[in-house]
Amino acid sequence: MEKKSEINGHAMPNSASTDLMVEKNAKKSLTEKLMEFLRKNLLVIMTVSGVLVGVGLGMMVRNMNLTKAQMTYFAFPGEMLLRMLKMIILPLVVCSLISGAASLDTRSLGKLGGIAVAYFLVTTLIASGIGVALAFIIKPGVGAGALNTNSLGLESVSNNKETADSFLDLARNLFPSNLVAAAFRSYATDYKMVAVGNDTNGTALYQKVPIGTEPDGMNILGLVLFAMVFGVALRKLGEEGEELIRFFNAFNEATMVLVSWIMWYIPFGIMFLVGSKIVEMEDVVLLVTSLGKYIFASILGHIIHGGIVLPLIYFGFTRKNPFSFLSGLITPFTTAFATCSSSATLPSMIKCVEENNGVDKRISRFILPIGATVNMDGAAIFQCIAAVFIAQLNNVELNAGQIFTILVTATASSVGAAGIPAGGIITIAIILEAIGLPTNDLSLMLAVDWIVDRTTTVVNVEGDALGAGILHHINQQEMKKKQAQQQQQEEELAEVRVEAVANVQAEEETSPLVTHQTKALGATPEAIESVL
Repeated sequence: MEKKSEINGHAMPNSASTDLMVEKNAKKSLTEKLMEFLRKNLLVIMTVSGVLVGVGLGMMVRNMNLTKAQMTYFAFPGEMLLRMLKMIILPLVVCSLISGAASLDTRSLGKLGGIAVAYFLVTTLIASGIGVALAFIIKPGVGAGALNTNSLGLESVSNNKETADSFLDLARNLFPSNLVAAAFRSYATDYKMVAVGNDTNGTALYQKVPIGTEPDGMNILGLVLFAMVFGVALRKLGEEGEELIRFFNAFNEATMVLVSWIMWYIPFGIMFLVGSKIVEMEDVVLLVTSLGKYIFASILGHIIHGGIVLPLIYFGFTRKNPFSFLSGLITPFTTAFATCSSSATLPSMIKCVEENNGVDKRISRFILPIGATVNMDGAAIFQCIAAVFIAQLNNVELNAGQIFTILVTATASSVGAAGIPAGGIITIAIILEAIGLPTNDLSLMLAVDWIVDRTTTVVNVEGDALGAGILHHINQQEMKKKQAQQQQQEEELAEVRVEAVANVQAEEETSPLVTHQTKALGATPEAIESVL
């Protein structure tokens, strides 16, 4: 038998010329594969290179002893990246949530929303548990009693906010009184002392009265809730709402085009973000030696949760390799590491999840903006470690009730933690108030927050991405079930039709008139004529 080779799937007789063609094709395909790989991963390679070059650049410039003004100029390209990313957050979150909620039917929206909330709560609770367990195993605050803010030359940070007011502010921010103002302001409770009279000695008596203030910063929580409800309302309108849904879909697509342009600036911006942070660092050696155990415990918690727990949850639901899913998200992870902001990472995360991992647009644009606001696994870990660390620092033995309070408060307050750098420090103050610990040592957390916040943000956005992957898989399974049911119904209908046709034929065959006609047809022509 003559050997045959295949070209483009067709069998060809073997010859020197065909062998040469096959070899050329093989060589070409290898070069093409390499070029395709570089084309696909160029942004990833550039972004990772940007971080590495930024570290080297920072080390070089650090030795030049720049003034504060010169440091500001050096950090300018990195500042521009953060400004671009923050600029795109508002249209991206509002439009993607409105179009996402409007594109899903109410039943699917309710089911997916329920699964998403359950996933966020369970993962954050697991993260809080890991944080508390590691803090008790590693004991970062034991033996560090002499450590205080003055010895490290830090400014003291205090927060006298009541725990109840912190949670009431969360509810108030969910329903902003002015939607336009919510784009650049949020609500926060402050206190003032009001004279309420005199005591028997004539001394004035004062009471602490809560008053509402509106600090600068986007109220992302209120915007997210409004956008979701507005999307559902548009869906309910039916044909009348179609035009507005199309408008938001087009707005959303245009925003994603802007995101794709901004992403090409990320490698350059990241280089200066990382470099400027290294230049600005104070005495790192003193900080790391003093708070090394705390930093180690936090980063170890992030590695356990992000490298083991979350991938296992994803595998448990989908039975797919979680690391192949995560490999398509290197650019958003690098952005998260450099910017320390879940919100700033959102644009590149949506783009990469859809393009690299094939997640349905309706799922990603509905779940990722909510995740960037609500799901803070990484923050929950370091907040729990920080709370136990401060307790150990002050030689306070935590009882079971206080540990439970830390877990619940960290899980609940991470919902309202702003997706911005150092947003979790405010949340630690809530936890400390809840268990009755002083907030004076918060500046210690703030001193090393720039280190811990990087891995915190990576774990936060990883949790969001894997959540989107799980919901996409569940949605795909539901669609397959529906298709199978429809196919089965069609098959049953086809069977019924076949039976009906068979019955009709059987009736025709047994009909006396048909029998008479067939007999007549079977007779001789003369007989037929006589019958007629």
